[in-house]
Amino acid sequence: MLRSLFVTAIFAGAVAADDTTLKVKVGDAFPDVKVKATKIEQIKKDAKEVSIADLKGKVVVIFFYPRAMTSGCTVESCGFRDLAKEFPDGTVLLGASTDSVEKNAQFNEKEKLPYPLLCDTESKLVTALGIVSPKGNAAQRITFVVDAEGKIAKIYDKVSVKEHPKAVLADVKAMGKK
Repeated sequence: MLRSLFVTAIFAGAVAADDTTLKVKVGDAFPDVKVKATKIEQIKKDAKEVSIADLKGKVVVIFFYPRAMTSGCTVESCGFRDLAKEFPDGTVLLGASTDSVEKNAQFNEKEKLPYPLLCDTESKLVTALGIVSPKGNAAQRITFVVDAEGKIAKIYDKVSVKEHPKAVLADVKAMGKK
């Protein structure tokens, strides 16, 4: 019995520290963690880092992808690129990964992505969200829609890279009608 309680206590502690388990839910404030970004001037002039606080008053779509310039990440990012102009006014699209600013800048240029890419090189944001990939130092493929007050309005944790951007667009448009 005592051994069983000890094992349970050890396991519970391990789960609490698990950075691969989502730590936020709909209605929570999106973590205000500053990160570097490509095309940062689109968010904040003369800034070196940005956070969700810099976008207060806007609906923000942040889609996390594991690695820039890989096949699934390219399909998803280009899907958002192709629909970017269809999102309602006041909506900010952001891609996000743990890749370097240099790699994400190459990704922006190569795929002609019109939106900034967050570069969480120290994994502070992905750790705060609990979306560190179990495969290593990368983000899980998860998308968050953050409302104008900075609260999480929707979480997509099951993502089909091809169809996902269309689903997010439909949901963001529906938010504006409420």
